[in-house]
Amino acid sequence: MDVSIPVTWATNWAWGVPLIVLNSVVHVLGLAFINKNVDSAMRGRMHHRHFIPLFAVAMSVTVLLVTVLHLIEAAVWAIAYVLLAALPDPRAAMLYSLSALTTYGHASALLPDHWKMLGALEALNGVLLFGLTTAFLFAMIQGLVARKGTTAGQDRPRDVSALV
Repeated sequence: MDVSIPVTWATNWAWGVPLIVLNSVVHVLGLAFINKNVDSAMRGRMHHRHFIPLFAVAMSVTVLLVTVLHLIEAAVWAIAYVLLAALPDPRAAMLYSLSALTTYGHASALLPDHWKMLGALEALNGVLLFGLTTAFLFAMIQGLVARKGTTAGQDRPRDVSALV
């Protein structure tokens, strides 16, 4: 005897919207954490002579941490898919989640028809998160370039019209 609750679009929205909000909060907090720590690590170290290598290290670490943040957010969606029995196992759920979050899509990992709206909502969440990430990386670049040429202990940026 099947006692499962029918899945409607309302059910998809009831799960999707809170997941979007949760991931957005996690993302903003994660970006704030990354910004604070990279900023602290680079404070007073962006001397003109060593700018390029320090800039490369700072941006590489930032990109690595942001990538981990996106993986955590994909895992949140994957856990939801497994809990909802929308996908058969954690591996398939993570593959689907990464595909949806990045809007890549993957032919071998598909949601059942009654959960497809949830997948579309995850793709919407991915677009928003990657937009925030792009803005954040741009701001990090501007902030690090603004520090170029400042002396140790000073936080006032000089002219940032030239990158090199």
